[in-house]
Amino acid sequence: MTHENNLVIVSQFDGNAYKISQAAELTLNAAILRAEIARSYEEFLEIFDKFYADDVEVSSEGSPVVIRGKDRVRPFLLNFLVPLHVMAEIAALSMSVQLTQVPRDSANETHSQWSIDFTGVGGRRCTLKWYTIRGWAASRVVYEHHHGHEQIGGPLTQDDLNFNWGRSEVEFQSPS
Repeated sequence: MTHENNLVIVSQFDGNAYKISQAAELTLNAAILRAEIARSYEEFLEIFDKFYADDVEVSSEGSPVVIRGKDRVRPFLLNFLVPLHVMAEIAALSMSVQLTQVPRDSANETHSQWSIDFTGVGGRRCTLKWYTIRGWAASRVVYEHHHGHEQIGGPLTQDDLNFNWGRSEVEFQSPS
């Protein structure tokens, strides 16, 4: 009898854990999709601070290194976000982020597929795709693993960016 009661409690706990991780995943993904990199990379840092545990572990396919802790992950995140922000705000690079939920088997683990479409000022495109697995403890991400990276289209070049924003069509002459 005791064993059956324990199964009911575990079953109820698993259902609650599933609901909590599902709700947190949906909220996190919605925040990421709403944030605008051209407006600010700080929005993404706020999302990171809100949803990720202090002792989060982040890894990527092909890299033997697991980065542990928010303080160690933050510089990697900045190295990704700041150039994107500059290219979007200053060089007119257009970016579009898409998300596809992937069915999962575990109450505390979520799976998703992400893609970012980059479009240069002349219309040339490059798409990056990857899968993300997140481990959840209550409403905080405790681990995140990226895998299945794919690039569609060639890399964008300086010709795909608008760096002429500071130049005038009129030639200025130095005073004689």
